Amino acid sequence: MRNKSLILSSLAAISLLAAGCAGTEEKLGRGLGNMTEIVTGGEFTRSIEQGGLFDGTDVGLGTGFVKGFDRTMARTGLGIYEVVTCPIPPYDPEWTDYLAPKPEYPDAYAPRKLSDSIFDTDHSLGFSGGDVAPWFPGSRFTIFDN
Repeated sequence: MRNKSLILSSLAAISLLAAGCAGTEEKLGRGLGNMTEIVTGGEFTRSIEQGGLFDGTDVGLGTGFVKGFDRTMARTGLGIYEVVTCPIPPYDPEWTDYLAPKPEYPDAYAPRKLSDSIFDTDHSLGFSGGDVAPWFPGSRFTIFDN
């Protein structure tokens, strides 16, 4: 009896994960990207920047700080939710009325690819460009930016 229930539960888990692999893959990737928002801080710096520009420096920076913290926590929570529920439909982005499906960055910064041998094809020199440390907020140093 134990063997039958183990086999049936294993088959159920495999069929759940195998059904709709493209949707599961997309939801898991989006969830991992959102879950790391607490480390990258894109929403946080964007909210401070937008608050300072549109509401003035006296009030805007304070409200931007609070709004950025709120949006960072919301995006991180959404990422954890999407990672946990990735094999379960629906696979469409959620909370799109409050958060954009992809992480946002300040208008003054657009992230680029890492300077790594995975992305760079110039192995004879050992480097060819890209962001050096994009996981640090405010890091805009690039090598050979064309």
